[in-house]
Amino acid sequence: MTGLALGIETSCDETACAVVKDGKYILANVISSQVDLHQQYGGVVPEIASRKHIETILPVIDTALNQANVTLQDIDVITVTKGPGLVGGLLVGLAAAKALAFAINKPLVGVNHIEGHIYANFLANPELEPPFVCLTVSGGHTDLLHIPEFGHYEILGRTRDDAAGEAFDKIGRVLGLPYPGGPQIDKLAKQGNKNAIKFPRGLAEPGNYDFSFSGLKTAALNFLNQMKQRNEEINLEDFAASFQWAIVDVLSTKLLEAAKEKQVKCVIVSGGVAANSGLRTHLQERVKELGLTVLFPPSILCTDNAAMIASAGYFRYLRGERSAWDLNAFPALKLEDKQ
Repeated sequence: MTGLALGIETSCDETACAVVKDGKYILANVISSQVDLHQQYGGVVPEIASRKHIETILPVIDTALNQANVTLQDIDVITVTKGPGLVGGLLVGLAAAKALAFAINKPLVGVNHIEGHIYANFLANPELEPPFVCLTVSGGHTDLLHIPEFGHYEILGRTRDDAAGEAFDKIGRVLGLPYPGGPQIDKLAKQGNKNAIKFPRGLAEPGNYDFSFSGLKTAALNFLNQMKQRNEEINLEDFAASFQWAIVDVLSTKLLEAAKEKQVKCVIVSGGVAANSGLRTHLQERVKELGLTVLFPPSILCTDNAAMIASAGYFRYLRGERSAWDLNAFPALKLEDKQ
C-alpha cells in the first residue's frame, strides 16, 4: 500500500486532478479553469462546461501523474466527485474515474463535493482534529456544521435560498464586474466604508443558524435602481464594502454563536468564499476576543480542486468504503444524503 489517492473533480467549471499521499500531503494538484471561457456569458454555461471537461480531463490527469512522479499502478484508490454540481460535468469526471479504476483494477470511491471542501482544511493543517464547527460557504452552498469526529456531520444550518457566493456573483454581474463577481467585490470593498449603506441581515435572530441572502440581494438591487432613477452617482467602493459586510457579519456571527453553543475551541471555514479577505480579517479579529482558533485553507484549496476530493475519498477508503461500477451523478446531493 502506497497511501496514494488520485482525485478527480469536475462538478462545475474547473477540470481538476490531484495526487495526495496519506490523505494529507499533496504531491500534485492540477486545475484547468474555465473562467475565461464563461466570462462573456456572465456565469457558467453548463453545456459548454461539460464539453470543455471532455476535452481537458485526460491531459489534466496525465499532468497530475507526471507532477507527482507516479504511475497509475502506484495509486491505491481512485476518488471522484459524485455531487452536488452540474450533472454534465459530474458525468465526465465519473466516466473518467470509472475507466481508470477498472483499467488498473483499483477501488473507486465517490465523494460528496461539500465534504471535500471540509477536508481542504486537513490538507492545509495536517494536525487538525475534531471536534470543531465548520462553515462551508461557496457559490452553491452555505452550510454550518458541527463535526464531533471524522466522518460525522451535524447540520446546524444552511441557506434557505441563495448561497453567499451566489449573492456575491449576482450583484457583481449587475454592477458589470468581470465574472466571477465575488473576488471583484472583495477588491472594491478594501477601499470602501462598510457602514456607508445599511443593508438587511436575514434570519438574524439568536439561535437560528440558517441563512438567507435573497432579501439582501433584493435590497442591493433596489438601492442601485433608486440611485439610477435619481441620477445619483454610486460610490462602488462603499457599495461593495457595505454589501460584503452584510454577508460577512451574518456568516461570522452565526459561526461563532455555534462554536459557543457546541463548546469547541476551533472553527474552520471552507469553500470559495473562504478566500474572501473581509471574512478572513473579521474572523481572525473576533476569535482573539473569544479565545478560539480559526483556520482557513490557502486560496488554491478554497476554490474547487481535486486534492480535497482525494483527501476525503482516501479516508473513506481507509474506513472500508467502496463505490460500485454503477455509481451515478447526484446533482442535488446534500452532505447528509447516503447515496
